Amino acid sequence: MEAPLYPEFPLEPSPSPGVQAFWVGPRYLAGDDGRLYERVADTLTGLGWANLTVVRGRRGPDEASEHRQVLRSTVLHISRDTLRWAQWVLADEPFLLGELPVAWQVSAREDTSSPLAAWSAYFTPGIPGEVLGDFLAALNSREQPTAGSAGPELVLDTLTTRGWLRDIDHPRSGAVDPMFTTCVSLGEMPPLIQDGDPRALTVPADEAGPAGWQAWAEPALGAPCLWAASFSSGVPHDLVAAFAASLASSAPVLRRVLPESTKDRLLRAPAD
Repeated sequence: MEAPLYPEFPLEPSPSPGVQAFWVGPRYLAGDDGRLYERVADTLTGLGWANLTVVRGRRGPDEASEHRQVLRSTVLHISRDTLRWAQWVLADEPFLLGELPVAWQVSAREDTSSPLAAWSAYFTPGIPGEVLGDFLAALNSREQPTAGSAGPELVLDTLTTRGWLRDIDHPRSGAVDPMFTTCVSLGEMPPLIQDGDPRALTVPADEAGPAGWQAWAEPALGAPCLWAASFSSGVPHDLVAAFAASLASSAPVLRRVLPESTKDRLLRAPAD
């Protein structure tokens, strides 16, 4: 029988019946409502992406099929032109970002002749599904998913025009929310981030590799992250700006499940 590798992050958790819903903000501290897979999958279905489930397992010669031991399971969503795809990898031994397992990996390639991704982006549980959905919608609307002419200033300008502050130590590469809980920063990519730039794999240990955007919410200094996201160096800056615009949006989001670490910081109004 299938045994999830991360039972604390089920595929489609559901709130208890009768739980009250709230409109809450800011959205970057609102969590994923326990519905990150469901919300993002619905977005991708609405965009017309196909989906399939890849299951890897093993079964003894005399073992019934219902007793098969499932080792890994990945839900894969693919765009109509097959140039972009998104994988729910939480049950597939993901690596960690900010001590959290990666839940969604989004990738794109330049053309159909190449089997390799030109860039990838990674998102952990806890990230608002609305933010990831807006990033995917922006990716879907692009004719070419790997080319971009905008520079990194676009990302920072997107945040500062919505009330965020430039990082006082790194004003040209980082910004923080007004409560100093959430950061977006351009810097060296963490280990295992996949990118089409071969330098990401060949850079010496004592040298800085290609820079990519990182984002995370840390409700209190030294506290565990609520969520984290990482964009490889090849992700076009305007796509990261679309992510940033949604992250910093003042529009409230609907929630039934509030994160314990941030619920006291959230403004809320009953949805009914």
